[in-house]
Amino acid sequence: MFQLWDYKVLSRKGIKDVAMVLFGSFIMASGYVFFIVPYKIIPGGVYGIAIILHHTLGVPTGTAGLIMNIPLIIWGAKELGPRFGWRTILGMTVTSALIDIITMFWGSGPLIENDLLLSSLYGGILIGAGLALIFMAKGTTGGSDIVAQIMYKRSKIPMGQLLILIDTLVVMIGVVMFKDIKLALYAIIAIYATGQVIDSMTTGMSHRKGAFIVSQKYQEIADYIIKNLRRGATYFHSTGIYKNSEKEVIFTALTRRELVALQENIKKIDPDAFMTVIDIRDVRGEGFKSFNDDSI
Repeated sequence: MFQLWDYKVLSRKGIKDVAMVLFGSFIMASGYVFFIVPYKIIPGGVYGIAIILHHTLGVPTGTAGLIMNIPLIIWGAKELGPRFGWRTILGMTVTSALIDIITMFWGSGPLIENDLLLSSLYGGILIGAGLALIFMAKGTTGGSDIVAQIMYKRSKIPMGQLLILIDTLVVMIGVVMFKDIKLALYAIIAIYATGQVIDSMTTGMSHRKGAFIVSQKYQEIADYIIKNLRRGATYFHSTGIYKNSEKEVIFTALTRRELVALQENIKKIDPDAFMTVIDIRDVRGEGFKSFNDDSI
C-alpha cells in the first residue's frame, strides 16, 4: 500500500526534500509546543484532537497525534490508493516525535506568558511555515486532509469545504471540553494565520503582475515593453462592445517594479489607454522561473 522507500531519496532532489521535511517538522513542532498546546488552542485536525487528549487525559501531544495518524494513513491508502509516500511517513513521524522531544526539554509552559492573541498568531505562523516546507517537498503530515480526501471521494463536496467542516468540528469539541468559548476565536486566528503563511510560501506573495492594456498606440507600448523592460508581450485581437470597434489588447507579465515603470510610460505614450492589472501566483518561462524548477 505504501511506497516506503524510493531510491530517488538518495538523489540531490531527494536529499533536499528530506532536509525540507525535517526542518519543516521542527518549525511546526515548535509552533505547537511554544504557543498552541500550553494555551489549549485547538487549530483543528489530528493535532487539535491530540491537544484535547493531552489536557484531559495527560497523553503526550505528539504521541496522541501519531497514534491517530497511523490508522488514518492505512485507511487512506486502502480508500485512495498508494498516494502516501516516504515524505508523508517522515513528516508525520518526525513532527510527532519533535513535539514530545521539545516538550520534554522545554516543559509545558508557553513562550509568551498571558497573551493568547500573540500566541495564537505566532503559533499559526510557525505551523504554516512548517507545513509549507513539507508541502513544497511533496509531503504531508497526514491528519484531516486524508479524511477530507476520503469524504470527497464519496460525497463530491469540495475539499476546501470539507476541511473547514472537519476543523470546525474539532474546534467545537475543544470549546465544549475546555468550557471556554473564547478559545474558538483564538483557534480561528491560528487557522487563518496558518493558511495565509502556507499560501504565501507555496504560491508566492503576488510579486508578479499581469497587465492587460487597450490603446490606439498599442505598437508604441509593446515596443517599450520589449525594448525597455525586456519582457515578452502578446496581442489579442478584440472587439469593443460599446462602439463595436476593432481593438488590439496587449498582455504581459511583469514584476512590481516593472509595472510601475510601465504605468508611468503609458501616461506619456497614451493617457487615454485602458489598463487592468491582476495578481499572478506563478510565472514560468523566459525571464521568470524555469519549468525545470520543482518548487510549487
